[in-house]
Amino acid sequence: MLDYLSEAQAVALIGLLGGIALGLAARVGRFCTLGAIEDALYGGDERRLRMWGIAIGTAVIAAHLAMHFNLIAAEDTAYVALTWNPVGAVLGGLTFGYGMALSGNCGYGALARLGGGDLRSLMIVLVMGISAYIVMSGPLATLRLTLFPVDTAPDPQSMSLAIEALTGVPRWITGIAIGAIILGATFAHQWEPMTVRHIFWGAVVGLAVVSGWMGTQWVSVHGFSAEIPRTHTFAAPIGETTLFLMTASGTPLTFGVGSIAGVLAGSWIGSCLRGEFRWEACDDSRELKRQIVGAALMGGGAILAVGCSIGQGISAFSLLAYSAVPTLLSIFAGAALGLRHLLLGYSQ
Repeated sequence: MLDYLSEAQAVALIGLLGGIALGLAARVGRFCTLGAIEDALYGGDERRLRMWGIAIGTAVIAAHLAMHFNLIAAEDTAYVALTWNPVGAVLGGLTFGYGMALSGNCGYGALARLGGGDLRSLMIVLVMGISAYIVMSGPLATLRLTLFPVDTAPDPQSMSLAIEALTGVPRWITGIAIGAIILGATFAHQWEPMTVRHIFWGAVVGLAVVSGWMGTQWVSVHGFSAEIPRTHTFAAPIGETTLFLMTASGTPLTFGVGSIAGVLAGSWIGSCLRGEFRWEACDDSRELKRQIVGAALMGGGAILAVGCSIGQGISAFSLLAYSAVPTLLSIFAGAALGLRHLLLGYSQ
């Protein structure tokens, strides 16, 4: 591949292909973070929430098998190499989840809706990306680093790697065991059995995330520049893509740009296949205001938590990073609180 493409083009292509799979999963498979939470809490239907279990379990097993065959260097990834901050993870997760409820979608879901013609999601995507960059490297970056400093960890921030260091049990055995437990719990005691569609697209999401780790690792090994292994997340890469569109003549392609383009393309294909593509716009100023506020909260929250619902909930979880579980639970709690306020009012 590197005989025909530059390393930047190669990682962008890897992001594009995985993003297409994720876009199809959102539109055809109905994989959606907020939709899963809303269905479980207010619709009595846990099937889309169980899709998350399938995605996570699949990603954990596949990632640890890849580690065993030296296809992923988990120690080099940001989720494992940097010290996680519990306060930042919880606060950022709650903020992101609450903002997700206000917006009606996470960044990944907004991209999927935008690919289906929903122009309301364009505002969510733009505001979320700008907000993420304001907190990550803009005016609020200094305050963020003062309150939540980013340091290289003295030890890998991963459960499977820590168990390997303490007991000698290979990380891949721990990963497969935990992944199998997650999958077993997902299929146990189903009030309403999942369909093949739920199972298939949940697995696709998990494998798409691992494909990012493996692909960028491959470029790092076979290329000349030391690429940090990356995979899909949807906060900072939205801002990164916006910046690239404005400065492409002096800004190289990245995995994140390819990933964002892929989700848009995959969701467009999926919406066309289902006959669902149609242009939609916001006709309620109050709804637009709520979505803008929610998008701003999501962007900043994702940077504090070092990842969004996909970034921490599946990508970091695939490596069994310490930050994954508390951040994902905080996102779910923030979303549940936001949905409650929207449906029942702040006095309840």
